[in-house]
Amino acid sequence: MKLKYTAAWVGLTAAAMMTATACGSDGAKTATETADKAVDKASTVMAALTRATDRTEELGSAEIRTTTTLEAAGGEPVSMDGTYSWGDGAAMDVEMDTAAAQMSALQDAPTTRVVMVDGAYYYDIDPQPSGPIAGKEWMRVDVAAVTGEAGADNMAANADPTAGLRYLTASSKVEDLGKETVLGKETTHYRGSVGAEHIEKSKLTEAEKKAAVAALEANGGKMTCDIWVDGKDLPVRMSQTGAGMTVQMDFLKFGTTKEITALPAAETGDLSEQVREQRDAAIGQ
Repeated sequence: MKLKYTAAWVGLTAAAMMTATACGSDGAKTATETADKAVDKASTVMAALTRATDRTEELGSAEIRTTTTLEAAGGEPVSMDGTYSWGDGAAMDVEMDTAAAQMSALQDAPTTRVVMVDGAYYYDIDPQPSGPIAGKEWMRVDVAAVTGEAGADNMAANADPTAGLRYLTASSKVEDLGKETVLGKETTHYRGSVGAEHIEKSKLTEAEKKAAVAALEANGGKMTCDIWVDGKDLPVRMSQTGAGMTVQMDFLKFGTTKEITALPAAETGDLSEQVREQRDAAIGQ
């Protein structure tokens, strides 16, 4: 298992969603009229995205479909389908394409089940003939071994997939791109971007600033986010781009998903130390 490919799907939950408030301009209007309209538009957009954040946080889980594309991995998309939960910390139970995720050496099936819960990833593997995962059905890796301690803390702080929408006050610009049909639903498409400089000047708490800056640093210092919100104030699709990575998440159904639990210890082999050593060696190069 190569760390750079593991990062393709780890990035889904490690990255925070960032958006921004809007302002417009119209040279034919007076400065006062233009400013008033800009404030009204910004307020409308902020209200819509804040409602989406609150509703999503309330529901606690969703059935999702995601696609992650990493330039460093040749641009081949890695898809995942399953459950994402944030009601009691970040957790997921998904199926991912085995070959695209570079897991073929450990899993013969075309898809691999991956569970993330209680600060660890579990990969469904074929029992191996030797080594720390010999005869085991699951391979366990600590989240911190893959992302580092700061990354793990950031994931915990941004468990809600729309957590970054709380950072609206920190952003510089957002656009209402109008109505679009997505997954058969009528939605409003918003696009915004934010950088660390906006976070530092914001009215966020120090804890929120720390989490936001950590997420941005993991994504090259700036992130662009697109979000499509339906008439029930729920996100239908989100897409985020930063540092050579694009993640698209489709929300197929909210709530009423099964509880995600850790896999039996007797069936699990732990490779956290090996992955941590691999990560440290890669960083030291």
